[in-house]
Amino acid sequence: MTNLKQCYDLDDYKNFINQEIFSGRVLAEYISEVQRIYCSDKRPWVIGYSGGKDSSAVVTLVYLALLGLEPQYRTKSVFVVSSDTLVETPVVVDLISRTLEQIEKGAKRDELPLTCHAVVPKIYETFWVNLLGKGYPAPTRSFRWCTERMKINPVSDFIKDKISQFDEVIVVLGSRSSESASRAQVIAKHKIDGSRLARHTTLANAFIYTPIDTWDVEDVWKLLRGAFRYSPDDIEEWESPWGGNNRPLWTLYMDSSDQGECPLVIDESTPSCGNSRFGCWTCTVVKKDRAMESLIKNGEEWMSPLLEFRDLLSLTTEPEKKQIYRNYKRRTGKISYQYAKEGEDIAAERKIVPGPYWIDYRKKWLKQLLEIEVKLNKEGHKIQLITEPELHAIRQEWLRDPNEPDWSDSLPKIYKEVFGKDLNWIIDDQSHFDESDAQILKQLATEYDVEAEMIMKLIELEVSLEGISRRQGIFNKIESILKQDWGKNLEEIEKKQSELQKRHEKDLHQEEITKIENELNILQSEFIKIDSSVSLLGKSL
Repeated sequence: MTNLKQCYDLDDYKNFINQEIFSGRVLAEYISEVQRIYCSDKRPWVIGYSGGKDSSAVVTLVYLALLGLEPQYRTKSVFVVSSDTLVETPVVVDLISRTLEQIEKGAKRDELPLTCHAVVPKIYETFWVNLLGKGYPAPTRSFRWCTERMKINPVSDFIKDKISQFDEVIVVLGSRSSESASRAQVIAKHKIDGSRLARHTTLANAFIYTPIDTWDVEDVWKLLRGAFRYSPDDIEEWESPWGGNNRPLWTLYMDSSDQGECPLVIDESTPSCGNSRFGCWTCTVVKKDRAMESLIKNGEEWMSPLLEFRDLLSLTTEPEKKQIYRNYKRRTGKISYQYAKEGEDIAAERKIVPGPYWIDYRKKWLKQLLEIEVKLNKEGHKIQLITEPELHAIRQEWLRDPNEPDWSDSLPKIYKEVFGKDLNWIIDDQSHFDESDAQILKQLATEYDVEAEMIMKLIELEVSLEGISRRQGIFNKIESILKQDWGKNLEEIEKKQSELQKRHEKDLHQEEITKIENELNILQSEFIKIDSSVSLLGKSL
């Protein structure tokens, strides 16, 4: 391990790796294991880095193992991948960004085949495009739509890309049995006999390696704190092998009451973040974000507006508030009902399942979000709470909202009102409705007693099919629009539904009467035939 002479005192380092015990074994044994598995085949490694203590310990361990190998044995790539949901807690984003830069710089200096990569969700899968654009309700334990879109999919796409290049990959994670029993059980279930590897739970040709799975939290901090300046009198601790410093990470943990962290999520078996500060600042899965509160209390007061905004979103998930903030129609344009189960209160026999947030609230919240971004930047915090591509995507979602199309094209106006400037807004080459069109449609709709939105949807469908020679399925598309629950308000829609139900029941009743009458006619005809036959028989006798 002569490479370590470049940065550290070799005697101190040898003392540390050969004497310090980690879960019953000296550190040198773990380093040797990592080197052995790394050199045993040609499969590249993907290290999941979340910015927390466990993933930091794994990156440290692998970096040390690579340093200890002679250059001719560093034959395959190691990709450090970090998932940025675009709504990560700002102080954590800054820490991760700095660390990734330091790791990549150190790897280049030390001639290690290690590179860093940040992955983000696809634009139409981000938090703000779904919540503010499509009107998805803030995530809850029973409807956690965010994890797969924002965490699992980006990392899975990265792994799949490497599989397509190299056929197989090994994913290295900082999972520990003492930290997550459920995750440990899943990995153990997929363990390959006689190997330190396990099969990925969902991705073919991907294998999991968890080098610190037996460590406890003290082992993790021992590695991060004292691995390289091992001397009782040396105050320069916390240094990482790539030249960074782990003290900010320690401070971050100490500034929060919660000792958990968000792991890099690679599949649905990965435990959720819960109250962790190493998650999204917008997370509403828990009632209160204790970790965020602790960070603010311990010196990060500037994040208070973010916590207030997060609490506002959390408020909308309370059962008694849902009917206020959310449309009575789903994005399908239909009202959905939940019926009481046997034994439940008869008064709750039928409840409306609320749909997306009303667009007026979405407009209001977007403006508030942009105002917070402006305020924080004026105070000296370089921060972007929502990206420009997300704003473009949200605008398109509003323009084509299935229930409340934004005929006034509000988003550019909101942006200019807050920032005092315009973005390079996309000019839609396919015509959409503006305010003047809306007024004409509403006037005609009132005159002919039809819904303006329904006419708009039909015209939009026609425009979308312009130039297409084969208009396959056109009648099905028209029918789906006509079958939506159109009406000025919930009472009117339910009244129409009631009338349709009565008409349907009447039609069914009439069908039943007609069926009986037809059967009677057939019986009568048969009776006449029988009577005629009997008469003929009587005459012949």
